[in-house]
Amino acid sequence: MPGFELWGAEERKEVNDVLETGILMRYGFDAQRQGNWKAKELEAEICNTFGAKHAQLVSSGTAALTTAMAALGIGAGDEVIMPAFTFVASFEAVLSVGAIPVLVDVDETLTLNPAAVKAAISPNTKCIMPVHMCGSMADMDALQAICKEHGLLLLEDACQSIGASYKGKKLGTIGDAGTFSFDFVKTITCGEGGVVMTNNEDTYIKCDGYQDHGHDHLGVDRGADLHPFVGYNFRISELHAAVGLAQIRKLDQFLEIQKKNHAHLKSILEQVPEITFRVVPDPAGDSCTFISWFLPSAEITQAVVEELKAQGILGGNFYWYNNNWHYIRKWDHLRNPDFLNKQPEAIVAQLKKYTVDAFPASDAVMGRCISTAISLLWTEEQVQEKGEKIVTAVKKVLAS
Repeated sequence: MPGFELWGAEERKEVNDVLETGILMRYGFDAQRQGNWKAKELEAEICNTFGAKHAQLVSSGTAALTTAMAALGIGAGDEVIMPAFTFVASFEAVLSVGAIPVLVDVDETLTLNPAAVKAAISPNTKCIMPVHMCGSMADMDALQAICKEHGLLLLEDACQSIGASYKGKKLGTIGDAGTFSFDFVKTITCGEGGVVMTNNEDTYIKCDGYQDHGHDHLGVDRGADLHPFVGYNFRISELHAAVGLAQIRKLDQFLEIQKKNHAHLKSILEQVPEITFRVVPDPAGDSCTFISWFLPSAEITQAVVEELKAQGILGGNFYWYNNNWHYIRKWDHLRNPDFLNKQPEAIVAQLKKYTVDAFPASDAVMGRCISTAISLLWTEEQVQEKGEKIVTAVKKVLAS
């Protein structure tokens, strides 16, 4: 799955270009950098690869979400509807701009349930934020229709689905803005990094300033830049961008390998009638970073997880229902809520609701789901062996 699995001479070459000049910052020092502008090059490659008009690199996927929300005008008191299954960074970004995360159920797409989204809309709703989890996509037609009907923003958190598409459009380029994460375990890695993509020039200009202390970047002298608004320091470095520049040029190779290994593993797992698979709204657009599969009940699934653990083959198989980072059931720090600094009462009140609010529909999905990460390094023999071991474990549990 992650690009770091196929690290090589290409990444070293791009990084060495930067090290030889000693200019690690993406702005300024024009003469000393000897024509090396890795961040600018990577932004251009992102636009060309994914079909976005504009791309703004930042220091992380979390910073990308925060920057996008600020640029879209999402702030204090605004409600952002998001799924109960995601990575903690999704709600952290919402909180960082003073907005209120409104978590709703997922369905067997492992993404936002459109009916749950509709039910959660209030006069304070400003944005719907689908999170395209585990390589696949939300039902974007349904979510776009809801946004259009209610005049809402659509912000795509596509951090886990780089290279996936929906009806011919790359994820992250469909809404008002979209984000990728380029951290160490993403499909493309910069080591650390992220990007905001948008087709709206005004949104891009705001992102460009916001991630660099509000600089307008209109002059040739950075020290003389004007500051039309307050910004923060979410810049990416040239070293990180250099890594990403080599990685993005390998994306087609990564996706080809993932899809091949995904198809092979699925052909093995589907021999067990009790195993069903995640609903993918556009199967042709699945990036295949994971294969997510369901068993008939949470009890059976938990028993299979224990059997995989007992056999020493649980690694790479994720049971999100008991995962501290990805499902609301384990987000005690959010529900308490445990902050180091004082928060607005509206945020505190909403988060405390999650101590009593239940998510039975999501529990029914996530309690039965196991996601298996697809490695770029597997041989055909290794895929076969892995699949057969999983099948053996499942059959053993079913038989008992």
